Amino acid sequence: MSAKKDIAGSVVWTAELTEDELDRARRGLTERTFSKGAYICHRGDRLDHWTGVIEGLIKISAISAAGKAMTFAGVTDGGWFGEGSVLKDERRKYDVVAIRETRLAMLSRSSFMWLFENSTGFNRFLVRQLNERMGQFIATIEYDRILDPKARVARNLSWFFNRALYPSAGNEIQISQEELGLLAGVSRQVVNRSLRLLEDEGLLKAEHGRITIVDADALSRYGS
Repeated sequence: MSAKKDIAGSVVWTAELTEDELDRARRGLTERTFSKGAYICHRGDRLDHWTGVIEGLIKISAISAAGKAMTFAGVTDGGWFGEGSVLKDERRKYDVVAIRETRLAMLSRSSFMWLFENSTGFNRFLVRQLNERMGQFIATIEYDRILDPKARVARNLSWFFNRALYPSAGNEIQISQEELGLLAGVSRQVVNRSLRLLEDEGLLKAEHGRITIVDADALSRYGS
């Protein structure tokens, strides 16, 4: 089996495609690896690929003119991002950074647009993806403005268990307190304290480098 077939086999949205559509997707897929801390793209860059995380963790963020940093989303194994920029053929309006060593699957814009114009299954996936991402970005603004640090940790963690974005997600995630802090915009010490409090409330179980979720719905509403 070729490397491209291997990539396609690991991609959740290929299950929505016909055989002809899947063959077209395979021809447009490539794989790249980024080391921890590496920029996948900077704000203002042109990244002519729709991009998914095969293995790893990335942060989508930006810095305002006033110097305030804001994280829009974290994406881990199985998640895809950047469809809006690809559809509009525009430069990225955010930075994308690998929080740990990360393998990406990258679908060329030409293949993406062909699927967009020809595949009903692909479009069904895109509509679900865009709807969930819009909800995530709106919620992120709420987190940043009105939620306390513990609630921000809870909400950021809950996104990794969103079944529309991560259909194959189980009930646990491999993530360090440092990584979760980078996503939530708080220190590792705040994450540690927040996780202990959330564990006392029976919402999760925190171990070294791993968090098991007991009640994902409660985490997604935490602080409301």
